[in-house]
Amino acid sequence: MSLQPANIKDREIKKEILEVIKKWDTIIIHRHERPDPDAIGSQCGLAEIIKNTFPMKQVFTAGSSTGDLSFLAEMNPPVKEDYENAVVIVTDTANVKRIDDKNYALGKKWIKIDHHPLDDSYGESEWVNTGASSCSEMIADLWLTFPDELKMNTEAARLLYGGIVGDTNRFLYEATSSYTMQVAAELMKFSFSASALNNRMNVIKPPVAKLMGYVLENFSVSNEGVGHIIITQQTLNQLNIEDKDTNGIVSLPGSIEGVKSWGVFVQQTDRHYRCRLRSKGPIINEIAKQHDGGGHPLASGANARNEDEIDQILDEMKEISKNWTPPKQ
Repeated sequence: MSLQPANIKDREIKKEILEVIKKWDTIIIHRHERPDPDAIGSQCGLAEIIKNTFPMKQVFTAGSSTGDLSFLAEMNPPVKEDYENAVVIVTDTANVKRIDDKNYALGKKWIKIDHHPLDDSYGESEWVNTGASSCSEMIADLWLTFPDELKMNTEAARLLYGGIVGDTNRFLYEATSSYTMQVAAELMKFSFSASALNNRMNVIKPPVAKLMGYVLENFSVSNEGVGHIIITQQTLNQLNIEDKDTNGIVSLPGSIEGVKSWGVFVQQTDRHYRCRLRSKGPIINEIAKQHDGGGHPLASGANARNEDEIDQILDEMKEISKNWTPPKQ
């Protein structure tokens, strides 16, 4: 039984998804490109639950290599022929254009499970819960809603716990609710080591440690409390790191006193900038939408053609941050 009060509409869509899972013999689960722990945790955690509950079904996980997150899971990729009679479930992906592996369109039916703001509706069935801390929390909630019909195992619990920890930054972010903690506690009843997983997720490579030093030395904060760092291709080359390695430093500026919101701007090989925007309170996802992006109110992504557009983004962040004050402790 679910730990939170039943929402009739929410329960209906969860029941609909459960019935689809029961009906289809081939299930292919996708997630977003450039995966983070929640993308992998929700995708592979759901796959584990389905395989454990329905061992005769074919269950695939699609997408690019998990790279440094391979300690969480590796992909079990389908071939094109597998899509011919398959249902496709996409987790943790707000927009169609961000779905990793474009073969998703070959599926006979689509389902979307996501916790981002609903800016791009897709799929015949769509379960979006913006109040969830993570998509991994939603997958765990699906199990908790139907514990007699879905079977959790240790590997699924480990994956979902890792996804929750990743998207909440160890339960630090505002999206962490009492229900998030209840779900995590239920997952921790299984026989994986939560402390070992937490420690593994906190490990960084020496070049990333150098990047952290670079960020702290070169990070600037405006009078309005808006911080930013620009990381050029030259800097990446000097530190011998790639864009994907910069994920580990995005939350770092949030620990600096006086910072209300911030941006990490990483130059790509085509010279445009990938923008990661974060906030302690001012709502930033509307700004991200104006710059080829989107996301959560306090954690969004965008793109900037050049440094002039970066300046524009920072000006917009200053405008929304200047009068914001943190809530009393």
